Amino acid sequence: MQKSLTGCRTLFPSYLSRTIMNSAPPAAFASSASSLQPSALTCTSLPPIHTYARSLQNHLHGKMFVSRADVIGNGSVSNPWPRCCPIHVKCVRQPQYKCIASAHLLFSSTSSSGGGGPTDSNPNDINTKLGKEHLVEEELEKEARELLRRATVTYMGSPCGTIAACDPNEANALNYDQVFIRDFVPSAIFFLLDGQPDIVRNFLLHTLQLQSWEKTVDCFSPGQGLMPASFKVHMVPREDGNGMEETLDPDFGEAAIGRVAPVDSGLWWIILLRAYGRCTGDLTLQTRVEVQTGIKMILKLCLEDGFDMFPTLLVTDGSCMIDRRMGIHGHPLEIQALFFSALRCAREMLRPGDELIKAINSRLIALSYHIREYFWLDMRKLNIIYRYKTEEYSNEAVNKFNIYPEQIPYWLVEWIPDQGGYFIGNLQPAHMDFRFFSLGNLWSVVCSLATQEQSDAILDLIEAKWTDLVGSMPLKICYPALEDKEWKIITGSDPKNTPWSYHNGGSWPTLLWQLTVAATKMKREGIARRAVEMAEKRLSKDKWPEYYDIRTGKFIGKQSRLYQTWTIAGYLVAKQLLRNPQAHDILTFDEDNDALLVETRSILQAANPKRRRGGTTAPKPPTTPI
Repeated sequence: MQKSLTGCRTLFPSYLSRTIMNSAPPAAFASSASSLQPSALTCTSLPPIHTYARSLQNHLHGKMFVSRADVIGNGSVSNPWPRCCPIHVKCVRQPQYKCIASAHLLFSSTSSSGGGGPTDSNPNDINTKLGKEHLVEEELEKEARELLRRATVTYMGSPCGTIAACDPNEANALNYDQVFIRDFVPSAIFFLLDGQPDIVRNFLLHTLQLQSWEKTVDCFSPGQGLMPASFKVHMVPREDGNGMEETLDPDFGEAAIGRVAPVDSGLWWIILLRAYGRCTGDLTLQTRVEVQTGIKMILKLCLEDGFDMFPTLLVTDGSCMIDRRMGIHGHPLEIQALFFSALRCAREMLRPGDELIKAINSRLIALSYHIREYFWLDMRKLNIIYRYKTEEYSNEAVNKFNIYPEQIPYWLVEWIPDQGGYFIGNLQPAHMDFRFFSLGNLWSVVCSLATQEQSDAILDLIEAKWTDLVGSMPLKICYPALEDKEWKIITGSDPKNTPWSYHNGGSWPTLLWQLTVAATKMKREGIARRAVEMAEKRLSKDKWPEYYDIRTGKFIGKQSRLYQTWTIAGYLVAKQLLRNPQAHDILTFDEDNDALLVETRSILQAANPKRRRGGTTAPKPPTTPI
């Protein structure tokens, strides 16, 4: 849904910033409503600057996003719209109005620009510097939108998702002609930000129906709450024999390479359900009985008691975005970050007083402490590990997981910066996976699994190691790659995951959107903007590949599919968020530091076995929300 502001003129002073539309707004034009007085502005319909006003009019039309509007022009608009709803600004010849609105636009004047902006006497500066660059961006986004439209799948006459790739020159589609839950997430976020929520609603309901389907692999049925990895629309004969009808054919992993269950599908589904409600304001979907039941089925599958001693989810290799053997079995960071995020989303959406909320709170407390304490790695923590004593058998052991200092790889000692840090990829008894996994770390920032300090440190590390993690194309899925004997042993000599290719250190442009969500949440949009500008130089020319190869990411992947949908959607989401940074809150959570301190103290008390030997009952962790 798009709304035009025809009663209001957003007016410009005589000097315009070179970085217009590419910079965060100054304090005067922050996301809260600001009052723009006519005396401080010059109407663009007046002669003095009409020459390049037209250029800006053409350039800005459909590009301005307002996160909230109270009074515009003659008062024709008086109610706030959903925060992520785009409001298109249309340039018209009208008298000056007092405008109360919030617009993401950087103004500069003679006093603030230091004379560096273009002048009235040289309007060609605007046409040259802004016009050409933004014309290219407009064409790129226009192309991406059209490709996303072509990838859209309909079921019973309504759009229900996007296929994984839509390359007209590829004869063998394999399973890239299916709608994957994890792949559709960036498409769904774009549709929400673009005012097209119906396709997201349809997707959520259709996949919910598939959740209850019978699933069998070699006579064994997995848990009932499992969400499919993907589905495909098929035409089948009607039961009465009169013609054909459409049906959805789901894949729960029984047809996937390696026959691995998609653990992340249900977690992404819950995250997307919350995003839909926050963006549209429509909470009726998440309160429906069948939707509440679907949430509970996923949670019960994740919260079920087992043999594990840790609050993290125990999964096998290939159960997430890295869906091939890459040595991530155990407690991979990506799954833990999505698990934490899904728990917080579910707690927000479940009916008050639901029996699962207590279990969710307990798990959130334990999980956040475990990840922040034991997965975190920076220079200080690395030095502690370097000095670890081993074979400690006591309740006061410092080296709780019996990690041998000899495990510290040579590359890490020189690589980790003095300022910055990250969550390691995996942690098990006597094993730490020191690789940097981008999605897990970025989503830890998004959902506040990482503390404020840790979140900043993760982004500091990305900036410090830009050449390694971004290179020529953002963003490395993991760093570094497994090579030589490690590659042979851990991947089984996987020919698709050769060093610096695919999941083994390949560069995935779709990660742009997660990077942008994390950066906008932390108010460090410059990181995302730098990555997006780099990607814009190649994505269209390279036909929107799935991934890039070699250490620097210069080569299109050996087996990379072209016109990959989540590459396209990831770019579009990143552009939307850079225009309207406040829209990140449909996905993000804030950290509650006061509650965290109380909960952490209680966990440490409850976890001390000595407090239970004297016959006293250990205190239970409180259920204060994080």
